[in-house]
Amino acid sequence: MSRAREETAEAARGAASLSNERRQRWTLDRPTVLACALGAATVAGFAPLYLYPVPVFTLAALLQLWTGAPDARRAARLGWWFGLGYFITGVSWVYVSLHDFGAMPAPLAAFATLLFCAYLALFPAAVGYVHRALRGPLWIKALILTPAAWTLAEWVRGWLMTGFSWLGVGYSQVPSSPLAGYAPVLGIYGVTLATIASAGAVFIAFVCAFKAVEGRSRRVSRALGPLLLLVPLWLGGFGLMQVRWTEPVGEPVSVSLLQGNIPQNIKWTEEGLRTTLITYRDLAFASSARLIVMPETALPLFLHDVPVEYLAELTAHARHNRGDVLIGVPEREPSGDYYNSAVTVGTAPAQAYRKSHLVPFGEFIPLRPVLAWIVGVLAIPLQDFTPGTQTPQPLELAGQRVAVNVCYEDAFGEEIIRQLPAATLLVNMSNVAWFGHSIAPRQHLQISQARALETGRYMLRATNTGMTAVVDERGRLVAAAPQFTTYALSAMVQGYTGATPYVRWGNAVAIAICCVLLATALVYSARTRSAEST
Repeated sequence: MSRAREETAEAARGAASLSNERRQRWTLDRPTVLACALGAATVAGFAPLYLYPVPVFTLAALLQLWTGAPDARRAARLGWWFGLGYFITGVSWVYVSLHDFGAMPAPLAAFATLLFCAYLALFPAAVGYVHRALRGPLWIKALILTPAAWTLAEWVRGWLMTGFSWLGVGYSQVPSSPLAGYAPVLGIYGVTLATIASAGAVFIAFVCAFKAVEGRSRRVSRALGPLLLLVPLWLGGFGLMQVRWTEPVGEPVSVSLLQGNIPQNIKWTEEGLRTTLITYRDLAFASSARLIVMPETALPLFLHDVPVEYLAELTAHARHNRGDVLIGVPEREPSGDYYNSAVTVGTAPAQAYRKSHLVPFGEFIPLRPVLAWIVGVLAIPLQDFTPGTQTPQPLELAGQRVAVNVCYEDAFGEEIIRQLPAATLLVNMSNVAWFGHSIAPRQHLQISQARALETGRYMLRATNTGMTAVVDERGRLVAAAPQFTTYALSAMVQGYTGATPYVRWGNAVAIAICCVLLATALVYSARTRSAEST
């Protein structure tokens, strides 16, 4: 009888323990709230604030939370909450796109945005699990394992399910941090690796200092050792920033980047069509630049529907300027396929670029048999674009070889370099009116700055509502149009030739370094387990 009571009591204790564990899993305790707050604070390192030291310290604090977690599952949960705070703060503009301009009901748009951010948060959650699960010295985890794992997680996020590389940690260092100097060599993932390693050094220094204060270590100077690791890392980046990887070619060329400021809610209406055509015609006619660039889908109708006399007038004006006009306009083939395109008129033969990396749910519906119902929910025109070629060639315009990319495409560095080193200029044509007055346009500008750094080329950005800008070959902002104004941004820009190491290697070297670092950490972990077992 007593044995039965003991078994019953044991079962009750087990059930209570399981219930307590489940309750803790969803309870917003202090570490959970702190992790979420740290994630939100990390966004201050990105545009528009550009406070690049902030991510180093917030990520160092996250390492402390992971190290203090009772087990790997708890560390993964803390990583997920960090990611949730990070992405909700940094990409909340998804809601603006879905609700304000996509006409999705507010509750559904909020849920979709939350679900998207919850998915993105799985990547830092996975890194947290790895950090806590693997055995080994703390310095190996902080300086080798976690930087490599985080960078690899961002790389996977950049291509999995067509990829979403927005808010990669490396972008927070562009263009002013010394760590941005690694971009022309290792790309943005190399900058991420250096940033997380810097956070690891700060974390190890904090641990050493804390032990010294507690009396567990006699030498406070041990805390300086990890910080000294920052010196070669940051000096190396600073030194690389002084290197001129590419060189000017030809004479500077005059450009004019047109910002029509057409409200998104009227852009695709008959009422807005006449206003749009007149606005871009007048902006173009007022410019004497050799290269005039309109934004993505500047003309909201298929190319074959654009009035012949309208194109003839633009062609004549471009030839008068001894140059060309690059027009954002969708194209439709007789087969019914249509493309998000950029076409040219002017002195050069007619050419076209067709966007290849399409935006899920904005330009195509993935898994259409399953998700076709979304078409009826979203008021987004042309939701079924056909992707262009994966091997585009630069366009010959105004004496330059122009590598065109459309909107979201410049978030993928390895796709931009497909047209290099042949191209002398980069041009991004965007319509970020979909994101209203959010921080998305400024974040997008920072991404373009990273592409300029990686390639050693000027980046010209023509957008509908902003940020229309000229970025030089070092990622620095040369000129920018005020947002939400009708504006023609004029500048003299220089073409560049040559290839940065990143143009030659792409992401391969950065990913290879991460794999070697991860393998090194795994070897240390195996040795630690072996030593513990003996």
